[in-house]
Amino acid sequence: MTSRPGTVVRRAPGKLFVAGEYAVVEPGNPAILMAVDRHVTVTVSPVETGVVISSDLAARPVPMRWRDGRLGAADAQRARDGLAHVVAAVEVVGRLLGERGMPAPACEVSISSRLHDNGTKFGLGSSGAVTVATVAAVASFCGLRLSRDDRFRLAMLATAGIDAKASGGDLAASTWGGWIAYQAPDRAAVLDLARRRGVEETLRAPWPGFGVRRLPAPHGLSLEVGWTGTPASTASLVSDLNRRTWRGTASHRSFTETTTDCVRASVSALERGDGAELLRQIRRARRELARLDDEVGLGIFTPGLTALCDATEAVGGAAKPSGAGGGDCGIALLDAQAAARISQLRQRWATAGVRPLPIRPAMEGNEE
Repeated sequence: MTSRPGTVVRRAPGKLFVAGEYAVVEPGNPAILMAVDRHVTVTVSPVETGVVISSDLAARPVPMRWRDGRLGAADAQRARDGLAHVVAAVEVVGRLLGERGMPAPACEVSISSRLHDNGTKFGLGSSGAVTVATVAAVASFCGLRLSRDDRFRLAMLATAGIDAKASGGDLAASTWGGWIAYQAPDRAAVLDLARRRGVEETLRAPWPGFGVRRLPAPHGLSLEVGWTGTPASTASLVSDLNRRTWRGTASHRSFTETTTDCVRASVSALERGDGAELLRQIRRARRELARLDDEVGLGIFTPGLTALCDATEAVGGAAKPSGAGGGDCGIALLDAQAAARISQLRQRWATAGVRPLPIRPAMEGNEE
């Protein structure tokens, strides 16, 4: 997508987690995600010097200047608080350009998003989508031809530099689109390699634990999405879990083993077109998240998410939180031919204060 000469436009879809939350933060553990048909759009156009970042979530544009490969602003804290992922994405592309003997970009980066409601985020992976779209747009603006895998890896480097616990599942869904099986790389190893050997070599090296492949959409099932109206922070919930010294305990091992088995069984069900088995695994994933919540007390299941899941099971479907929980969205799968049950579910959700979202899979990911 391009507009006037010198301007580049790229977009990336948001995501929903289907299964594998929390366990996926460990390198090599699998998860299932789906890209959604709501996007972040990034427009990059030329300026004389520096980088100007503007967003539909920011009050005014933020002018920044390059210094020793980093972007700084007069109001650096304001720039970092609201635009940290955009800044990191521009910087990682700048590092690659520098290694190739090319100048850092001088450009305006403008962001618009359909992953929020008047500034309130739905929990559809806006940070991941904006990172992927920014990497693609700035790289293309600078004349770089990058593969899909390159764009993901650059986005992962940018994200891990902000939060080394971030799994990158949202980045993969935004990059590849559709339904995917994903395994996170060892982010500490990848960041260390980038520090020692540079971005270029890190793009070409094997990434321990990393894997991604496309999956077929569920056969004979309708996916419904409900929003609780309460935004949540995945980073805060994952950090809270780690602070509770849960990792390495018997509970941690049990959760990881059960969740991994559930994801693998769900992948197999998707590939066989076995809708009944997929429903069974989604219910199992909900129970395992509830067990974790009961044991650790994270607050994964809010009243809204519990009502969302209970209403779904009452009409014969399967449901669970999508992502870390604590608010945001839940997903439900029901027989696609049972129109009356789907209608009944939406009514039950509305009564419980859960807003049905008209979301469907986005089969395309970020395109170069």
